Amino acid sequence: MKERRDALRRLSYGVYVISARRGEAINGMTMRMVSQVSQRPPRVALAIAKVRYTHQFIVESGAFVVNVLAEGQELIGGHFGLRTGRDMNKFAGVDYETGVTGAPILKECSAFMECQLAASHDMGNCTLFIGEVVNAGTHDRAPLIYRESDYFG
Repeated sequence: MKERRDALRRLSYGVYVISARRGEAINGMTMRMVSQVSQRPPRVALAIAKVRYTHQFIVESGAFVVNVLAEGQELIGGHFGLRTGRDMNKFAGVDYETGVTGAPILKECSAFMECQLAASHDMGNCTLFIGEVVNAGTHDRAPLIYRESDYFG
């Protein structure tokens, strides 16, 4: 069991902020596992626990943004990962723009992919969301790579 856990910890990941809009409210959460699952049409997959506040936003709005954080944006990853949007507006004081789906796009990240929900699958305590990329962009910044020790000492 320990060997499997240790092996899984060595998989490499990026650091992402998944953002969404529900009515007038916006929210975001930090995530480390996003995968491209199709090139034509371009689609990405991510799994979010049903108890997460952002989960409700995606289910109700049918859209989300994958913001790929850039090197040096570790504090943004911590900001969106350490608190719940149920208790605060995580975007207060954060520089963002509104995308074509209405969801917030973080400025100065390495890249973003704005997605319309193409499918969702119940995975028990999580939902696997498949999003079709409807808008995307990049900045000339290297993506931030997740290392567990950077966040959990």
